[in-house]
Amino acid sequence: MDLTPARRLLRTARLWLQASDTDMAPAVAEFYRRNQRHFAPWDPPTPPDFGTARVQRERLRAADLAFAEGQAFRYWLVLPEAPDEVIGSVHFSQVTRGAFHNAVLGYALDERAQGRGLMHEALVALIAEMFSERVNLHRVQAAYRPENRRSGQVLARLGFQVEGLARDYLFIAGAWRDHQVTALTNPRFRPPADW
Repeated sequence: MDLTPARRLLRTARLWLQASDTDMAPAVAEFYRRNQRHFAPWDPPTPPDFGTARVQRERLRAADLAFAEGQAFRYWLVLPEAPDEVIGSVHFSQVTRGAFHNAVLGYALDERAQGRGLMHEALVALIAEMFSERVNLHRVQAAYRPENRRSGQVLARLGFQVEGLARDYLFIAGAWRDHQVTALTNPRFRPPADW
């Protein structure tokens, strides 16, 4: 089966989900600056210049290349009524084919956009894209800190199953942190023709 690239723009009832583009650098930098304290308990440390347009432009360039090569798929959440402001990110990284056909899911939502179901809405659409014939992943894995109940609830609502606890999984907020590992499998996965 020949895989075509994932769609670069998806629309849901309330969101635009846009693949990385270097023109988004100022908005992405502002998203990270605005949410630095909000993300700190859950994300690995970042360098001091992480919230600059220069650094984000390079990251967006790399993300665009990875997207084109099918190695990772990063999308940015934007409200249609505020198209120049990024309010979230969803990243399917470490795409592995062969006998695995897996990606690792990460996501982040602006503190001001919490509690409105926007991440659930985005993930429903983007997981459908990852499980479509275009991308044809068999499995998406996600890990979250057990204390992050909101994240656990988002994944459970989507049907992710807990697979176990990974000890000392990521270095966050000054220490190695345990994570719950979860996964969702694609019931419509189509094995490649050469299997």
